[in-house]
Parts: sequence; C-alpha cells; structure tokens
Amino acid sequence: MTDQSAPATPAPPPGAAQFDFWLGDWDVRWGDGLSGTNHVRKVLGDRVIQEDFDGERDAQLRGLSVSVCGMDGRWRQTWVDDSGAYLHFVGGWEDSSNDPAGPGPRMVLVHSREIEGRQVLLQMVWSDIQPDSLTWRWQRSDDEGATWATNWELAYRRR
Repeated sequence: MTDQSAPATPAPPPGAAQFDFWLGDWDVRWGDGLSGTNHVRKVLGDRVIQEDFDGERDAQLRGLSVSVCGMDGRWRQTWVDDSGAYLHFVGGWEDSSNDPAGPGPRMVLVHSREIEGRQVLLQMVWSDIQPDSLTWRWQRSDDEGATWATNWELAYRRR
C-alpha cells in the first residue's frame, strides 16, 4: 500500500513574520497633500505578503507587490504598477542606530538597475514603525550606497 498523503508543509523560514507590522489597511500621505490607500495582507497559506496600493486619485498610480521570506531569511519583493513598471527588491531588517534619519530597526529592500547608462541603487525603507503608523521612504544612490537621496517619503496611518 502506497502513501497517498500530501507532502508536509515545510516550516516557515527564519524571519517569516518580520513584515507583519505592515499588514492591514492604511491611509497614506506624501508630498503637498497627496494621499492614497494601501491594503496589505497575507495570502497563499500566509507565506506571501500581497500589497495593493491605490494612489490613483492624487498620483495617478496603482500598483501591487508580492513579498516572500526565503529560506535564507532574506526578503524578496516584486512590484508592478499601471505605468508598466517592474522592480525586484532583496533585503531585510537592519539596525539603524547610527542613521541620522532616525535610530531603530527598519526594513530595507534594495534594487539595482541601470538608469541613463549608469548603475544606480534604489531602496525602500520602512522605519519609525509603531502599531498604527510608520514611515516609508523611496531612496536612490548613485554612489553604490555611500549616500542616499530620498525621492518620496510616505506617512502611513492605520485605518
């Protein structure tokens, strides 16, 4: 008699709950009064985090991402949006105790790409994480990460 049972689901990787702070429904504000919403939830057996961003009213941007923690404990995120953008990020938790932008733990995901013939780094940083708020920054480095310029800073408030 052969065993026809389904294979056992592997245990979650180390750090699989690190992005749980981001789960939920959020009001998002940036710039001079621009706003949107973000719905972030676990899907696919609670192993993948799916983000649905809607900034269409003010920024004419709608997008979604899927994020997963690999067995190596590193996070990977794929972002796509209605402008046709596709970005792939890798990273995880960092200690920012010496960061002038503010001390404390933060989630950092980085993407490397060529822009106008030059290699640049793009990163997303979740910081100032509280139960009902957080700050998200979109940053760019043209010097291999020695310095970062913030292009967007979004204030998240839980709905």
